[in-house]
Amino acid sequence: MDGGGGTRPATLEEGRRTECVPPASLEANSLKKSSWGVLLTGIVGGTLVAVYAVATPFITPALRRICLPFVPATTKQIENVVKMLQGRRGPLVDVGSGDGRIVIAAAKEGFTAVGYELNPWLVWYSRYRARREGVQASARFYISDLWKVTFSQYSNVVIFGVPQMMAQLENKLERELGDDARVIACRFPFPHWTPAQVTGEGIDTVWAYDVRSFRGGDGRP
Repeated sequence: MDGGGGTRPATLEEGRRTECVPPASLEANSLKKSSWGVLLTGIVGGTLVAVYAVATPFITPALRRICLPFVPATTKQIENVVKMLQGRRGPLVDVGSGDGRIVIAAAKEGFTAVGYELNPWLVWYSRYRARREGVQASARFYISDLWKVTFSQYSNVVIFGVPQMMAQLENKLERELGDDARVIACRFPFPHWTPAQVTGEGIDTVWAYDVRSFRGGDGRP
């Protein structure tokens, strides 16, 4: 009787201890869930940072007073620009050069060409494309705001503009360019100048303006 009575409390106490200890499988599952949570948080956080880093240069120009969005030039537009450059010489600049298509095409035609672009990712990509095409010596790209660039050293200017900026850019170019310069506008014409040549249709239309004509009073009303 005493032996049976003495062992029973010990057995009950031992059972209580056993009930209080969580199974090893539950601990492992808890740790696994915690690890996945940390990993998921890291992935989401890293993705957001990467998206911010890539998107910011694209979004920032859109927040400016005058937005010059990146819209890749079509093959026909490039052909029309090259057509307007036939017989021309001297350095060329593409204002808002995007992914470098116009500058690279001009370099292949023998021009020393420069592109100015606000978006650093597009500038780096343009440099890569120029190197891949073998024209990196004559096709250069810079991160810059077009309003801070002086165009007096260029004989040929290509611009893919928007209507809101054309009048202001018209005044800037008229002040800075030499008499022998030519300005080629794509998609949208300048509001006051009379083009010397027009080619293409729709979004592929290209207007060519000779500075000597409008500076002499023939191009402005």
